[in-house]
Amino acid sequence: MKLNVAGKSVVITGGASNIGRAIVHAFAEEGAKITIADIDVVQGEKVAEEARKKGAQSVIVQKTDVSKLDDVNALVARVTAEHGACDILVNNVGWTAIGLFVDQSREQWQREIEINLWGMINCTRAVLDGMIERKSGVVVSLGSDAGRMGEHKEGVYAACKAGVAALTKTLAREYGKYNLRFNVVNPGTTMPESDSEAGEQSMWRNGQSPWRTEEMRAKVAKAYPLRRIAKASEVASVVLFLASDGASFMTGQTISASGGYTMI
Repeated sequence: MKLNVAGKSVVITGGASNIGRAIVHAFAEEGAKITIADIDVVQGEKVAEEARKKGAQSVIVQKTDVSKLDDVNALVARVTAEHGACDILVNNVGWTAIGLFVDQSREQWQREIEINLWGMINCTRAVLDGMIERKSGVVVSLGSDAGRMGEHKEGVYAACKAGVAALTKTLAREYGKYNLRFNVVNPGTTMPESDSEAGEQSMWRNGQSPWRTEEMRAKVAKAYPLRRIAKASEVASVVLFLASDGASFMTGQTISASGGYTMI
């Protein structure tokens, strides 16, 4: 299969840790030009060096808070200046706070909405004009099966991810005539296997670390028909495929790479 992503300019939000890091690696191995957009520049630079060793044609790191439009506009301006355009956008960055709906604060809800939904809106809107003008472009956004079916203790997060899927379908309908494609990948629970795979500002290093115990891993694994937790590379390979020419007639789709957690 010809993926034809070599030399393409790929922007990956949240590219410094966990799934984002694996996505960076996947595109690097195909010889893409990569921009890592992350609030953690230190971890981003580590991943950038890994990507260069794996064959990336070029890698830049831009400090970006996707909830802030000024940051996103600065990101796209730099990508345009140094890589010529954004051919592929991967809306990967995400954040959640686990808890029952009535026990969570409005501040937690607001942060989930700003990162998971507004972040996707901001970044997609920022690259869209250029893609329309060139009549070429792909956007792959990370969703969640929580957005398909709801999820215990992830109410607002689930609502955000349902919004990501719905907006993706709308964009696919509106801009397919310009040869633009929009798809969603729903990963299963994907935990860093070591601290080197997640930066200090990752949610897996701040308050979520108990999820990475062997006891918790075993408990989570039981929820999946495959009886294990996903590897980040297994999610990244699906993202790479959807961004590539191999998926050239796929748009408006939500693909679950979640070990059979949902089967829709």
